[in-house]
Amino acid sequence: MKPTLISNLRKGLFYFFEKRSYSMQSTLQFVLSYSCRQYSSYKKYIDYSKVPVLKESDLYEQFVKGSGPGGSKINTTSSCVVLKHIPTGLIVKCQKTRFLNQNQSIARELLLTKLDNLLNGNDSVESQKKRLAEKRSLTCRLKKEKLKQMKETWKERESVT
Repeated sequence: MKPTLISNLRKGLFYFFEKRSYSMQSTLQFVLSYSCRQYSSYKKYIDYSKVPVLKESDLYEQFVKGSGPGGSKINTTSSCVVLKHIPTGLIVKCQKTRFLNQNQSIARELLLTKLDNLLNGNDSVESQKKRLAEKRSLTCRLKKEKLKQMKETWKERESVT
């Protein structure tokens, strides 16, 4: 039983053995399930040159008591961070963790993302990632449609119902 190369999809070679027990339908289902996996990262396609720089002098930081689930540890300590960017007036409140220093760094990241979206619009990092994800999902959908059409033509050619 020699392996037969069916397709070279996304950095991987998928080999299938020539056996009578394998049907074309199960083979195509296998190929469809693995054809749209993403292994590459977005980092090499994204332009980070326009991301604004946060200056500490432009920030007003305030620590307030948190609320919600977490018990007395959350309700009695001031671990919630409120950051305000003074030039633009953007405000971010962060209480994702119980720890103040983690909430500070998360709040700065959120503020930077908001500021980037405000200043750069369609050129912001978030919108670039969204465009790349839409493009990849489109190519994935087109591959699936092509494989489905190949399956239909094979069924017609082999007169399989």
